[in-house]
Amino acid sequence: MDVRSPEEIRADLSYLFDKASQVLASRMAAALDGVGISVRDYCVLSKASAGGLTQGELAELALLDKTTMVVTVDGLEAAGLAERRPSPQDRRARVVAVTGEGAQAVERARSVIDDLYADVLGALDPPQREALLDALVRLVGPGGPLAEPAPEIRAPRRKSARNR
Repeated sequence: MDVRSPEEIRADLSYLFDKASQVLASRMAAALDGVGISVRDYCVLSKASAGGLTQGELAELALLDKTTMVVTVDGLEAAGLAERRPSPQDRRARVVAVTGEGAQAVERARSVIDDLYADVLGALDPPQREALLDALVRLVGPGGPLAEPAPEIRAPRRKSARNR
């Protein structure tokens, strides 16, 4: 339990984003357990439903690294929810296609997630809800201050004892 005052919590923007994300993700996981897919599975399947996206493009949209994407798609294929197909534009790339069973899972999951979002956002009156969503889109959307992560900072390489 956080014992800080509301003013102290309000001043901790990172905490506010992290806490909201963490609790929402745990509630989504619990809600999707009844559908039989994970939050990551839903994220990938729902984005792949648009069609024509490669694993790399999906990884970028789903905020997953390439290794995690490969493992996720492997699991989706094994469950019969998705399949890899050769890309018509690049024969080295694979497009992730959602199967009929995968589309049904996305539909069931979307209903569950919509209900969860309605419950969470229902704590706000309509103007607050719109203001929150507009503000978040402005922050993380194209050109927003949180649209892209900071570039990785690498520590300078130290000379080995042998090269001194």
